Amino acid sequence: MSLINDDMQQLLLNYCESESALLQKIDRETHLKVLMPRMLSGHYQGRVLSLLSKMISPARILEIGTFTGYATLCLAEGLGAEGIIYTLDINEELEERVRGYFAESGDDEKIRYIIGDAAQTVNTLNEIFDLVFIDADKKNNGTYYDLIFDRVRSGGLIIVDNVLWSGKVLHANPDKDTKNITNFNDKIAADDRVEKLILPVRDGLFIIRKK
Repeated sequence: MSLINDDMQQLLLNYCESESALLQKIDRETHLKVLMPRMLSGHYQGRVLSLLSKMISPARILEIGTFTGYATLCLAEGLGAEGIIYTLDINEELEERVRGYFAESGDDEKIRYIIGDAAQTVNTLNEIFDLVFIDADKKNNGTYYDLIFDRVRSGGLIIVDNVLWSGKVLHANPDKDTKNITNFNDKIAADDRVEKLILPVRDGLFIIRKK
């Protein structure tokens, strides 16, 4: 999924902050024990998410798509003492594992882990968010974006993962999934309510700032 070669990836890792022991454990166990481990954010992208979170010092974060909780814990690093991150996921099979990681982190009191269809559970949250990270079923990126937009404060960030889709967005005859990604990217490009750019980090992060 990375858009750069292994040597450059290693160089980038050499010049960024290290992972905690728990994040290393989550990475290792996800690759050993969980289907589709490529969905995990990983070291470099995790440090990007952590730094963005720390830069805006969010009081409230929303994550749509928990997977094994790696990105959740990276984003939570920017929370203050009273901060909360809500993380939504539909996969009940991973719940016990993920709750264990959250408990081990020592930040579990800041984490609200909600299982269910995010398109529905997001409507149960009565919050205004400083930062939103969308990393779930890609065909619904636009749906999630529309659902949360009015819940993001002015100046807040919306971050969307996998928007370069392993470079498939360049293909002349894209498949259905790639078309969905491109349609979402075009939607953001045309939205004058936000400032935006794509960072070519791993599989592409769309960084969107609400005006």
